[in-house]
Order: sequence, then C-alpha cells, then structure tokens
Amino acid sequence: MLTPLKWSEMFSHRECEEIVRMANALGLREARLVRGPQNQSIRSAQIAWLDEESEAGWVFARMTDTVLAANRQHFQFDLTEFAERVQVAFYDAGQLGHFDWHIDIGAGTFAAKRKLTLVAQLSDPSSYSGGYLELNATGQFEVAGAAQGDAVLFPSFVPHRVAEVTKGNRYSLTTWVHGPAFQ
Repeated sequence: MLTPLKWSEMFSHRECEEIVRMANALGLREARLVRGPQNQSIRSAQIAWLDEESEAGWVFARMTDTVLAANRQHFQFDLTEFAERVQVAFYDAGQLGHFDWHIDIGAGTFAAKRKLTLVAQLSDPSSYSGGYLELNATGQFEVAGAAQGDAVLFPSFVPHRVAEVTKGNRYSLTTWVHGPAFQ
C-alpha cells in the first residue's frame, strides 16, 4: 500500500521538548543533500543526529517498535535494518526554512536502501506558521499531521516536502528503515 500511516501523539509534549533539548545540546549544523553540497534553494534547514547508544536510545526504540509493527500490518516491505541515526531537523523562518519536493531514496550508501520514512512533528503548531509536511503518494497533495507529537510513516519513494516556514520555527524528527532494492 502507498497510503501513509498516521499516528496522533506518538510522542508526548514533554517527550517532544526533551528530543529538541537533546538535539540542541548536540549542536545543529547546516543540512546538506544526499551526497551533495548544501543548496539553499532546495533545502534550508539545520540538523542534528541522535545516536541510539546515547540518552536518546528511548527515541530510537519507540520509533523502531512503531515502524516494525506498522510494516507488518500495512506495507509488508522486506526490511533489514535501521542503518542511519535519527535526524532532528530545524526549520527557521528567518532562514526561509524549507525542503523542496524530493524522495528519500538516493545515491548514497544508506539512501539507496531506504524503504520507509517516519517523520514526527516536535514543535507546537502555535509556535510557527507554514512549514507543513506535504506528501504526494497518490497524485493528491496531503498534509501530514501538524499537532505536536504526531507522526506519519510512508514509503521512501513517495514525493514529499516541507513548505517554507513563514513565522517562528519548526522541529521534526525523521528516521529511515532500510532493506534490499525494490523488485
């Protein structure tokens, strides 16, 4: 199935704040493109990577359990690993934060094996304007949940974008699940 799966409150308000705190403590750096240089016209964001072996292990465990159960019931993709760390992205209106239409499968070592993408909303939607995660799984644009703690899971080949943040800033959390090439 191509239709995205959505969860309300995958993370609580307090958990979202803790994830943002951990990311900021690690230090945010300019986001790049897979195997490519930074390109502000395509992506303007800062990121931090959470490690499953750190204090963020509980985040990784929650995402892993959720994704594997959802895959068994909904997608039934051949999955083999979570090969990448969890990414926290920061989109700032002052920097015209956005990520233009793209898919998550690419030429990179890990990106070539991505099969599922999970994105969780960490910011309170009243703290920013714009910045919606939009998906195009079926030829119809769909906005993912914008409530703090909501999450969406979709095949990594589904086109999606983060619209420009026009006021305030937005944090999100992303992980990818990997497997053999689609046949």
